[in-house]
Amino acid sequence: MIRELTDLLLPRECIVCGRQLGAREEQLCIWCAADLPLTYTWEQPHNIMADRFNATLERIRAPDEKMEYSYAASLLYYHNENPYKRIPQALKYGGNIAAGRWFASLLGTELSGVQHFKDVDTVIPVPLHWRRKFSRGYNQAEVIAAELAKALGANLRTDVLKRGRSTHTQTTLDADERLRNISGAFRVRHRIPAGHILLVDDTFTTGATLSECWITLRRALGPSVRISVATLAMVEA
Repeated sequence: MIRELTDLLLPRECIVCGRQLGAREEQLCIWCAADLPLTYTWEQPHNIMADRFNATLERIRAPDEKMEYSYAASLLYYHNENPYKRIPQALKYGGNIAAGRWFASLLGTELSGVQHFKDVDTVIPVPLHWRRKFSRGYNQAEVIAAELAKALGANLRTDVLKRGRSTHTQTTLDADERLRNISGAFRVRHRIPAGHILLVDDTFTTGATLSECWITLRRALGPSVRISVATLAMVEA
């Protein structure tokens, strides 16, 4: 009854199509929920996102640097022509933290149900430079990471990685330019015991930012640490 009254006074809209939501609907109307472009990348340790991410790691690792295959998962596919792109955009640019939390909780539920993510003990969001975080008011990766840590029963650590310098936006850059732009941008502030770290960002495009964070953590914490990655959305190749 309270939800019905609230919706009458302050109607909620589907984040994708804009239809008014019913009392039992959250963020998505039943039609958009039925067509949500889920990736199902969490179901298998080897998947399209993990393959792309590991290929990026291969490009930036040192010749004598040995690396195990890194797990990777994303909730949904992102495409410029697809209205579902409004989901990650609402969090990153629209300040819709409630939506970010809700969709991140969906991903967290899926990750907690598969064996290769169950032993994650630490969740680390990709950090923003302090100027960008001050301007935006929050770090969208932290919003997602908090929900994933809750679902996995893991520690959320926002103090381990720091972005040491501001970088140009990656949006308009190609894969090689993204790697050059982000190279050397991060450093480890606090060492933590080796375990299974889940590194979190909002959207996976080429994996440049995540791979730079991965390399930075791995070199600081040692080869015994396992580092997996997760994002809310994944750009279709």
